[in-house]
Amino acid sequence: MPPENLLPEPAWVHDADFMHVYPLGACGAPATNDFQSVPAARLDRLLPWLDAWAALGVNAVYLGPVFESSTHGYDTADYFSVDRRLGDDAALARLVDGLHTRGMKVVVDAVFHHVGRAFWAFRDVREKGEASQYRNWFAGLRFGARNRFGDPFVYQGWNGVEELVKLDLRQDAVRRHLFDAVSHWVARFGIDGLRLDAADSIDLDFFDGLHAFCAGLERKLWLMGEVIHGDYRNWVRPGRLHSTTDYALWKALWSSHNDRNYFELAHTLKRQYAAGEGMYEALTLYTFADNHDVNRAAILLKEPRHLPLLYLLLFTLPGIPSLYYGSEWGQQGRKEGGDDRPLRPPLPEPPGPPDQPPGLRAAIARYAELRHQHEVLRRGSYRELLVRSEQLAYARELGTESVVVAVNASDKPSDLVELAMPGVVEGEWFDLLEPTRRFSLRGGRLSLGVLPPTTGRVLRRA
Repeated sequence: MPPENLLPEPAWVHDADFMHVYPLGACGAPATNDFQSVPAARLDRLLPWLDAWAALGVNAVYLGPVFESSTHGYDTADYFSVDRRLGDDAALARLVDGLHTRGMKVVVDAVFHHVGRAFWAFRDVREKGEASQYRNWFAGLRFGARNRFGDPFVYQGWNGVEELVKLDLRQDAVRRHLFDAVSHWVARFGIDGLRLDAADSIDLDFFDGLHAFCAGLERKLWLMGEVIHGDYRNWVRPGRLHSTTDYALWKALWSSHNDRNYFELAHTLKRQYAAGEGMYEALTLYTFADNHDVNRAAILLKEPRHLPLLYLLLFTLPGIPSLYYGSEWGQQGRKEGGDDRPLRPPLPEPPGPPDQPPGLRAAIARYAELRHQHEVLRRGSYRELLVRSEQLAYARELGTESVVVAVNASDKPSDLVELAMPGVVEGEWFDLLEPTRRFSLRGGRLSLGVLPPTTGRVLRRA
């Protein structure tokens, strides 16, 4: 039996295909919060999209910031109130209920590293100065000097940004407040998990405390941290977090196409996931093609024709794949001068604009369907079979079951010849994407023949 203070990783995570939504952008909310307007239920604008997401194979949704904030959502003003630009408690409850009704899990952004200057406890410090009972809640707060806003004190911000006031997470009162917020979100909305913002800037013992607290909740949460750099094993371990973002794989996915260099992707995959030697082989990381902080995949890739291949890889490689809203039809968006708003546009009415390239949505839905149908694609080990500059083949293996994925990123046909598959039962194989295509495994070698330009195969024994 595991210790009582351990929160097991929820089983649903291994079967999850995520949709990531940034509500303030997707719902067309005003850029700033006046904290006086009557709540406007803009979250309801997401409701017509739920069936479309289900049709894509989505069974989990990660919602960006939904709690009261000043601007972009990561400058929290109140952890216990829904951002009035998105609605009220009832609006968020409708959305969560709509998702749960469709069998979708719900993960919300937990921004615990910092708050905004409008956060109620920080306002108290601004008003009362050293007499404020909350002066110890904020990291590096020191009186006797002035910050750039003219307050008679200085403090630490996220990456030096004074609009984002760093919390002192060593303080028991701060932890109690944040943990109480989590308890409230579970009790009021029935959330299924937390995405911990800026996890790589937070002391690890905070996550140990959060994990222990969540282990005592009636609803077992999934805890995933935003980590850009570092060894993910520092965060993902028993008694801490269940998962982190996999930025290493994100970078390799797009740059290996742009540079015509699948060796980069193969190196990343071998380092992370190779059976018996990958440093993250035992972890279940959150994988993605783009998100609210990085340029859209349709912009990152030099060749739009590579977009379906990128998603084929995303849905057949180890990890928990996530789509970012709008990218399923090839939505473009580039960060301009540090402005993230081009990455976070309003959602149109469903079904949205035509796909670019054509058929992208149908392709993504098919890849997600394959992942749902074949457990080996969700839980299987990874083994490299072939790597060339523009061709890659690998096997996902679970027990006696094997699935082989082969991709050709070139604009010319590629003769992959044969793949060594020692120890695998011989016989006929077929392409799950094109079932009439048959292949033969004889003498421990799988004959693939010619792979057409910019295509992939997902092969399984007949």
